[in-house]
Amino acid sequence: MSVGEIFQPRPTRRALYVSIIYGLWSLITAALAIPAGIYLLFPPRTKKAPEWLVAGDVSHLRIKEPEEMVFRRTRVDGWKITSEKSTAWVVKLSEQTLVAFAPQCTHLGCAYHWDERQKNFLCPCHNSSFSVEGAVL
Repeated sequence: MSVGEIFQPRPTRRALYVSIIYGLWSLITAALAIPAGIYLLFPPRTKKAPEWLVAGDVSHLRIKEPEEMVFRRTRVDGWKITSEKSTAWVVKLSEQTLVAFAPQCTHLGCAYHWDERQKNFLCPCHNSSFSVEGAVL
């Protein structure tokens, strides 16, 4: 037996447990660091320009008579792509001019409706009226 064999340390149970703990620690760190690194190095897609949507056929619209149009739009939010149903009030102001309004009032975000009798938009949440051009009355 040589001197090198006598002083060779034997692996202990403690060394085994420490190496298992460090290995698990490394796996947890990698599991957290990889998604964080991907998020930081590859940011989500941003919108490049305002997008136009086809809401429907507007040839049948009459001047200054609003119509609520239902359409589908695709929204990109980071990596998530969703298709959702949406509405807009569309008004033909003249033969060359169309205006589309979001279906919520500007004050509380309530859904308003067209009052045919008074010829204006009416918000039921706070009794506000809007003209056919969108001005607050």
